[in-house]
Amino acid sequence: MSPDAGHARPGPTGTAEPSPLVVWANFFSDLAVDLTAGPSAHAVMLRWARQAPRKIWLTRPGDVLVTPVPPGPDLTRYACGLLGLPPDGVTVLTVPATAGVGMAESLDRAGLTDALRRLVADRPGARLLPLALDAPTVALADRLGLPVVSYGRHGVPASAVEVAYRLNTKSGFRAVADELGLPTPPGRVCDGAGLDEAVAAGLRRHGRVVVKPDRSAGGYGMRFLPDAGIGGVFGPRPAGGWVVERWIAGARSVSVQMRAGPGGPRDPFCGEMRTVAGAYCGYGSPLGPDADPTGRLVTTLGRWGRRIGRYLCAHGYAGPYGLDALLAPDGTLYASECNVRRTATTTVRAMVARLSEEAGTGPAAWLCAEHRTLRALIFAEAWGVLRAGGLDWSAGSGEGVVLHEGAPGDGTSWRYTVIGPDAARLTALQVQLADALGFAPEAGRDGP
Repeated sequence: MSPDAGHARPGPTGTAEPSPLVVWANFFSDLAVDLTAGPSAHAVMLRWARQAPRKIWLTRPGDVLVTPVPPGPDLTRYACGLLGLPPDGVTVLTVPATAGVGMAESLDRAGLTDALRRLVADRPGARLLPLALDAPTVALADRLGLPVVSYGRHGVPASAVEVAYRLNTKSGFRAVADELGLPTPPGRVCDGAGLDEAVAAGLRRHGRVVVKPDRSAGGYGMRFLPDAGIGGVFGPRPAGGWVVERWIAGARSVSVQMRAGPGGPRDPFCGEMRTVAGAYCGYGSPLGPDADPTGRLVTTLGRWGRRIGRYLCAHGYAGPYGLDALLAPDGTLYASECNVRRTATTTVRAMVARLSEEAGTGPAAWLCAEHRTLRALIFAEAWGVLRAGGLDWSAGSGEGVVLHEGAPGDGTSWRYTVIGPDAARLTALQVQLADALGFAPEAGRDGP
């Protein structure tokens, strides 16, 4: 389908955008994880990349989706059906992942750069929408003459890339949080040589600590101590820094997601994360009355998010970012980390907003989660169960379940989003969903 480049359309950046977009799903990025850390780092990136098919929800006719894992035909037909798009309206370019390098280099190694260049040339006015604003992605955009979404004709300033890298480290975030007056969990930054001493000191002072690689995301590399001993847990120390913090027992994980831009930070939304052993595995928005009965958390998170956003804007960054925080049982709120990139929540929220807008229902409550089914299902079976039970998303009712990533490889680990008018309705729909699909009892629990 030829792009309609001359017309504006609401898009995943939250503003009216000329079509088309090159949606760059660079899950393999050194912004989030040290890609040279070895097989364990590559393995976790491969797991994250399984989420790449959900980027189909950001596309419109004439767009190009560049991804390490393509949406299968079932998900493509399903998503396009809900969005009112022709199934052949989006071009997908699959880039096989290469261990130890980011997606821009994988594109070159696979001999696909010229193919992407031709796709861009066929789409006058195209712009790049990256998951993460890493240096190789910016360099690729420059080579292709492809503007990056939210940046003007002068391109992406070096300061924007630098601040994204800095705030995506635990140490960099703690330094900026201290500068901006945001409280963080008590802890210290160290290198590998000082890790044993930092852990020992933390255990003496706090009784239990969480140890985080400086550049990590999604719970990668985190350890909760005490246990058998620091050497037995970590083995060889990868290069780079570490942060050792007091573990806050019984904490709730909350966040605010916003966009930085020339007009300052905007488009805030708050929610609560579900974590297992420190790793993200779900999210609900808005914050419910059980987590925030007085609205204090939303107010505080919004204020902190704007401080971070103004800092990012001052350094030339324009795009999505999220601030995570921990709510301790005594009511103290600690800023825990910042993600200067698109996250699972920003993409799913864009999908929810788009479906709700087209349904004419306005803002909706939503939650995304992952559960295992007792038996393996193919996509057609799972969707059929939803339809038979009246659980599938309906624009007419403005509520329902969306299988936002298609069928999992094992047929049992299903990721989905529930959309409804309020938290009570979300709970009811999720209970019905668990019964209909046959969810296995949960083995994990929040926290370590």
